[in-house]
Amino acid sequence: MRRPAPLLLTALAAALLLSACGTERADTGTGGPGTGTPSSATQVTDPGIDGVRITSVTIPSPSPSPERSVSVVPDRLPADSGISAAYEVTNQGTEAMTYTIIVNFTNSAGEVMVNKRETVRAVGAGKTVRGTVRLGVVAPGSSSVTRAAVSDVTKVPADEAPAEAGDCPASGVRVIADQGDAAMGLRVVGLHLQNCGTRDYSVHGYPLLELLDDNREPVDGVQILKGSGEITTGAGPDEAPEPVTLKPGETARASLVWRNTTQSGTAVNVPYVRVRAKEGADPVVVTPGLDLGTTGKLGVRPWKRAAE
Repeated sequence: MRRPAPLLLTALAAALLLSACGTERADTGTGGPGTGTPSSATQVTDPGIDGVRITSVTIPSPSPSPERSVSVVPDRLPADSGISAAYEVTNQGTEAMTYTIIVNFTNSAGEVMVNKRETVRAVGAGKTVRGTVRLGVVAPGSSSVTRAAVSDVTKVPADEAPAEAGDCPASGVRVIADQGDAAMGLRVVGLHLQNCGTRDYSVHGYPLLELLDDNREPVDGVQILKGSGEITTGAGPDEAPEPVTLKPGETARASLVWRNTTQSGTAVNVPYVRVRAKEGADPVVVTPGLDLGTTGKLGVRPWKRAAE
Protein backbone atom coordinates (compact mmCIF):
# COMPACT_ATOMS: atom_id res chain seq x y z
CA MET A 1 0.00 0.00 0.00
CA ARG A 2 3.04 2.29 0.35
CA ARG A 3 4.43 1.81 -3.18
CA PRO A 4 3.03 5.15 -4.57
CA ALA A 5 5.24 7.18 -2.16
CA PRO A 6 8.36 7.20 -4.42
CA LEU A 7 6.26 8.53 -7.30
CA LEU A 8 5.06 11.41 -5.12
CA LEU A 9 8.63 12.31 -4.16
CA THR A 10 9.71 12.16 -7.81
CA ALA A 11 6.92 14.53 -8.87
CA LEU A 12 7.80 16.96 -6.09
CA ALA A 13 11.48 16.98 -7.11
CA ALA A 14 10.55 17.64 -10.74
CA ALA A 15 8.37 20.59 -9.72
CA LEU A 16 11.18 22.09 -7.68
CA LEU A 17 13.60 21.63 -10.59
CA LEU A 18 11.27 23.39 -13.01
CA SER A 19 10.83 26.27 -10.56
CA ALA A 20 14.60 26.67 -10.22
CA CYS A 21 15.03 26.70 -14.00
CA GLY A 22 12.47 29.49 -14.32
CA THR A 23 14.39 31.66 -11.85
CA GLU A 24 17.66 31.13 -13.71
CA ARG A 25 16.16 32.31 -17.00
CA ALA A 26 14.91 35.53 -15.41
CA ASP A 27 18.26 36.35 -13.81
CA THR A 28 20.53 35.51 -16.75
CA GLY A 29 18.62 36.82 -19.77
CA THR A 30 20.94 38.19 -22.43
CA GLY A 31 19.19 41.55 -22.36
CA GLY A 32 20.86 42.49 -19.05
CA PRO A 33 20.50 41.68 -15.37
CA GLY A 34 16.92 40.95 -14.50
CA THR A 35 15.48 41.90 -17.90
CA GLY A 36 14.84 38.40 -19.18
CA THR A 37 14.66 39.79 -22.74
CA PRO A 38 16.69 38.70 -25.75
CA SER A 39 19.08 41.15 -27.39
CA SER A 40 21.33 41.27 -30.41
CA ALA A 41 24.07 43.61 -31.58
CA THR A 42 23.21 45.97 -34.44
CA GLN A 43 26.22 46.75 -36.59
CA VAL A 44 27.06 50.45 -36.98
CA THR A 45 28.72 52.12 -39.96
CA ASP A 46 30.43 55.11 -38.42
CA PRO A 47 33.63 56.90 -39.50
CA GLY A 48 34.24 57.85 -35.88
CA ILE A 49 36.65 60.46 -34.57
CA ASP A 50 40.44 60.25 -34.66
CA GLY A 51 40.53 56.48 -35.04
CA VAL A 52 37.78 55.80 -32.49
CA ARG A 53 34.42 54.49 -33.67
CA ILE A 54 31.34 52.60 -32.52
CA THR A 55 31.06 49.22 -34.26
CA SER A 56 27.76 47.94 -32.85
CA VAL A 57 25.00 48.78 -30.40
CA THR A 58 23.12 46.25 -28.27
CA ILE A 59 19.60 47.15 -27.13
CA PRO A 60 17.41 44.48 -25.45
CA SER A 61 14.00 43.89 -27.00
CA PRO A 62 11.10 44.82 -24.72
CA SER A 63 9.32 41.87 -23.14
CA PRO A 64 5.58 41.94 -24.04
CA SER A 65 4.51 40.20 -20.87
CA PRO A 66 6.15 38.40 -17.97
CA GLU A 67 6.49 34.64 -18.33
CA ARG A 68 5.63 34.12 -14.71
CA SER A 69 4.51 36.12 -11.72
CA VAL A 70 7.23 37.96 -9.86
CA SER A 71 6.85 39.14 -6.30
CA VAL A 72 7.37 42.88 -5.71
CA VAL A 73 10.37 43.77 -3.56
CA PRO A 74 10.04 47.15 -1.77
CA ASP A 75 12.78 49.76 -2.49
CA ARG A 76 14.37 47.60 -5.15
CA LEU A 77 17.10 49.37 -7.11
CA PRO A 78 16.46 49.96 -10.86
CA ALA A 79 17.74 47.17 -13.06
CA ASP A 80 20.62 47.61 -15.48
CA SER A 81 19.27 48.59 -18.90
CA GLY A 82 21.38 46.00 -20.72
CA ILE A 83 22.21 48.62 -23.37
CA SER A 84 25.83 48.75 -24.54
CA ALA A 85 28.01 49.95 -27.39
CA ALA A 86 31.04 48.12 -28.77
CA TYR A 87 33.90 50.34 -29.91
CA GLU A 88 37.34 50.08 -31.41
CA VAL A 89 40.33 52.37 -31.01
CA THR A 90 42.99 52.39 -33.72
CA ASN A 91 46.24 54.21 -33.01
CA GLN A 92 47.42 55.59 -36.32
CA GLY A 93 50.43 57.32 -34.76
CA THR A 94 53.98 56.27 -34.01
CA GLU A 95 53.89 56.01 -30.20
CA ALA A 96 51.68 54.35 -27.60
CA MET A 97 48.76 56.57 -26.58
CA THR A 98 46.13 56.59 -23.85
CA TYR A 99 42.69 57.61 -25.11
CA THR A 100 39.75 59.17 -23.30
CA ILE A 101 36.53 58.87 -25.26
CA ILE A 102 33.01 60.18 -24.69
CA VAL A 103 30.15 58.06 -26.02
CA ASN A 104 26.69 59.62 -26.38
CA PHE A 105 23.64 57.37 -26.11
CA THR A 106 20.77 59.09 -27.94
CA ASN A 107 17.08 58.61 -28.72
CA SER A 108 15.56 58.45 -32.20
CA ALA A 109 15.44 62.28 -32.36
CA GLY A 110 19.17 62.51 -31.73
CA GLU A 111 18.77 63.89 -28.20
CA VAL A 112 21.51 62.78 -25.79
CA MET A 113 20.05 60.69 -22.97
CA VAL A 114 23.32 59.71 -21.30
CA ASN A 115 27.00 60.13 -22.08
CA LYS A 116 29.72 57.83 -20.81
CA ARG A 117 33.45 58.44 -20.42
CA GLU A 118 35.83 55.57 -21.18
CA THR A 119 39.64 55.49 -20.83
CA VAL A 120 41.58 53.11 -23.08
CA ARG A 121 45.17 52.86 -21.91
CA ALA A 122 48.42 52.35 -23.77
CA VAL A 123 47.22 51.57 -27.29
CA GLY A 124 50.39 50.70 -29.19
CA ALA A 125 51.39 52.38 -32.44
CA GLY A 126 49.47 50.81 -35.34
CA LYS A 127 47.40 48.69 -32.94
CA THR A 128 43.63 48.37 -32.53
CA VAL A 129 41.95 47.80 -29.17
CA ARG A 130 38.30 46.83 -28.84
CA GLY A 131 36.00 47.20 -25.87
CA THR A 132 32.44 47.79 -24.70
CA VAL A 133 30.91 50.73 -22.85
CA ARG A 134 27.69 49.98 -20.94
CA LEU A 135 24.89 52.45 -20.40
CA GLY A 136 23.88 51.04 -17.00
CA VAL A 137 20.73 52.24 -15.25
CA VAL A 138 18.41 54.58 -17.18
CA ALA A 139 16.61 57.36 -15.31
CA PRO A 140 12.85 56.75 -14.97
CA GLY A 141 10.83 58.48 -17.69
CA SER A 142 13.75 58.81 -20.11
CA SER A 143 13.15 58.34 -23.82
CA SER A 144 14.22 55.04 -25.31
CA VAL A 145 17.85 54.90 -26.40
CA THR A 146 18.22 53.85 -30.03
CA ARG A 147 21.83 54.59 -30.99
CA ALA A 148 25.31 55.52 -29.76
CA ALA A 149 28.13 57.60 -31.20
CA VAL A 150 31.55 58.89 -30.22
CA SER A 151 31.29 62.61 -29.43
CA ASP A 152 34.79 63.48 -28.23
CA VAL A 153 38.29 61.99 -28.19
CA THR A 154 41.42 63.13 -26.38
CA LYS A 155 44.68 61.22 -26.37
CA VAL A 156 48.00 61.66 -24.60
CA PRO A 157 51.30 59.78 -24.75
CA ALA A 158 50.90 56.67 -22.61
CA ASP A 159 53.96 57.48 -20.48
CA GLU A 160 52.52 60.95 -19.66
CA ALA A 161 48.93 59.88 -18.97
CA PRO A 162 47.53 60.40 -15.45
CA ALA A 163 47.82 57.21 -13.44
CA GLU A 164 44.75 55.06 -13.08
CA ALA A 165 43.01 55.16 -9.70
CA GLY A 166 44.67 52.61 -7.45
CA ASP A 167 47.95 52.67 -9.41
CA CYS A 168 51.04 54.56 -8.28
CA PRO A 169 53.69 55.71 -10.79
CA ALA A 170 57.37 55.07 -10.20
CA SER A 171 57.69 58.72 -9.12
CA GLY A 172 55.50 57.98 -6.10
CA VAL A 173 53.02 60.78 -6.87
CA ARG A 174 49.82 61.02 -8.91
CA VAL A 175 48.71 64.23 -10.67
CA ILE A 176 45.15 64.50 -11.98
CA ALA A 177 42.75 67.28 -13.00
CA ASP A 178 39.14 67.34 -11.84
CA GLN A 179 36.09 68.24 -13.94
CA GLY A 180 36.16 71.83 -12.72
CA ASP A 181 33.52 74.38 -11.82
CA ALA A 182 31.93 77.11 -13.91
CA ALA A 183 29.92 80.18 -12.92
CA MET A 184 29.16 83.38 -14.88
CA GLY A 185 31.95 82.82 -17.38
CA LEU A 186 34.52 81.97 -14.70
CA ARG A 187 36.23 78.59 -14.96
CA VAL A 188 38.15 76.86 -12.17
CA VAL A 189 39.82 73.45 -12.57
CA GLY A 190 41.60 71.77 -9.69
CA LEU A 191 44.96 70.00 -10.00
CA HIS A 192 45.40 67.29 -7.39
CA LEU A 193 48.79 65.98 -6.27
CA GLN A 194 48.68 62.77 -4.23
CA ASN A 195 51.63 61.14 -2.53
CA CYS A 196 50.94 57.47 -3.28
CA GLY A 197 54.50 56.39 -2.54
CA THR A 198 56.30 55.39 0.64
CA ARG A 199 58.35 58.55 1.27
CA ASP A 200 57.50 62.17 2.05
CA TYR A 201 57.14 64.42 -1.01
CA SER A 202 57.67 68.20 -0.85
CA VAL A 203 56.55 71.02 -3.14
CA HIS A 204 56.83 74.78 -2.82
CA GLY A 205 55.19 77.20 -5.17
CA TYR A 206 53.17 76.72 -8.33
CA PRO A 207 52.75 73.74 -10.66
CA LEU A 208 54.78 74.17 -13.84
CA LEU A 209 52.58 74.28 -16.94
CA GLU A 210 53.02 73.88 -20.67
CA LEU A 211 49.95 74.67 -22.78
CA LEU A 212 49.43 72.41 -25.81
CA ASP A 213 47.16 72.47 -28.87
CA ASP A 214 45.29 69.61 -30.56
CA ASN A 215 48.58 68.25 -31.92
CA ARG A 216 50.18 68.65 -28.50
CA GLU A 217 52.38 71.45 -29.77
CA PRO A 218 53.04 74.54 -27.58
CA VAL A 219 50.38 77.26 -27.60
CA ASP A 220 51.69 80.82 -27.90
CA GLY A 221 50.11 84.08 -26.85
CA VAL A 222 48.75 83.04 -23.43
CA GLN A 223 50.01 84.78 -20.29
CA ILE A 224 50.32 82.40 -17.32
CA LEU A 225 49.82 84.41 -14.13
CA LYS A 226 50.85 83.47 -10.61
CA GLY A 227 47.58 83.84 -8.76
CA SER A 228 44.11 84.69 -10.02
CA GLY A 229 43.62 88.26 -8.77
CA GLU A 230 44.02 89.76 -12.25
CA ILE A 231 41.26 87.49 -13.54
CA THR A 232 38.70 87.50 -10.73
CA THR A 233 38.15 87.96 -7.04
CA GLY A 234 35.54 85.21 -7.12
CA ALA A 235 38.12 82.48 -6.50
CA GLY A 236 39.18 84.06 -3.22
CA PRO A 237 42.21 86.21 -2.40
CA ASP A 238 45.60 85.22 -3.74
CA GLU A 239 47.73 83.40 -1.21
CA ALA A 240 51.51 83.35 -1.07
CA PRO A 241 53.02 79.93 -1.75
CA GLU A 242 54.20 77.97 1.27
CA PRO A 243 56.28 74.80 1.59
CA VAL A 244 54.09 71.69 1.60
CA THR A 245 55.38 68.28 2.63
CA LEU A 246 53.04 65.39 1.91
CA LYS A 247 53.29 62.20 3.87
CA PRO A 248 52.26 58.98 2.10
CA GLY A 249 48.53 59.15 1.37
CA GLU A 250 48.26 62.95 1.69
CA THR A 251 47.15 65.31 -1.10
CA ALA A 252 47.81 68.88 -2.20
CA ARG A 253 45.69 71.00 -4.53
CA ALA A 254 46.36 73.84 -6.95
CA SER A 255 43.93 75.57 -9.33
CA LEU A 256 43.72 76.85 -12.89
CA VAL A 257 41.47 79.93 -13.17
CA TRP A 258 40.33 81.70 -16.35
CA ARG A 259 37.47 83.42 -18.12
CA ASN A 260 36.17 82.43 -21.54
CA THR A 261 35.14 85.96 -22.49
CA THR A 262 35.18 86.55 -26.23
CA GLN A 263 35.64 90.07 -27.60
CA SER A 264 37.78 91.28 -30.49
CA GLY A 265 40.59 88.99 -31.54
CA THR A 266 41.02 85.27 -31.98
CA ALA A 267 39.70 82.91 -29.32
CA VAL A 268 42.22 80.45 -27.89
CA ASN A 269 41.41 76.87 -26.98
CA VAL A 270 43.93 74.76 -25.05
CA PRO A 271 42.83 71.09 -24.95
CA TYR A 272 45.99 69.77 -23.23
CA VAL A 273 48.18 70.96 -20.37
CA ARG A 274 51.48 69.31 -19.50
CA VAL A 275 51.93 69.57 -15.71
CA ARG A 276 55.00 69.12 -13.54
CA ALA A 277 54.45 69.23 -9.80
CA LYS A 278 57.82 70.98 -9.43
CA GLU A 279 61.08 71.45 -11.28
CA GLY A 280 62.47 68.08 -12.36
CA ALA A 281 59.24 66.15 -11.70
CA ASP A 282 57.87 63.71 -14.27
CA PRO A 283 55.37 65.39 -16.63
CA VAL A 284 51.69 64.47 -16.71
CA VAL A 285 49.36 65.62 -19.51
CA VAL A 286 45.83 66.49 -18.38
CA THR A 287 42.85 67.56 -20.49
CA PRO A 288 40.98 70.39 -18.72
CA GLY A 289 39.81 71.94 -22.01
CA LEU A 290 40.88 75.55 -21.46
CA ASP A 291 38.52 77.66 -23.57
CA LEU A 292 40.28 80.97 -22.87
CA GLY A 293 38.22 83.07 -25.25
CA THR A 294 40.16 86.18 -26.24
CA THR A 295 41.38 87.01 -22.72
CA GLY A 296 44.83 85.48 -23.27
CA LYS A 297 45.28 84.93 -19.52
CA LEU A 298 45.41 81.86 -17.28
CA GLY A 299 45.75 82.18 -13.52
CA VAL A 300 47.51 79.51 -11.46
CA ARG A 301 47.07 79.21 -7.72
CA PRO A 302 49.87 77.59 -5.66
CA TRP A 303 49.98 74.14 -4.12
CA LYS A 304 48.15 73.98 -0.81
CA ARG A 305 47.60 71.02 1.45
CA ALA A 306 44.16 69.58 0.73
CA ALA A 307 41.66 69.67 3.59
CA GLU A 308 41.15 66.25 5.11
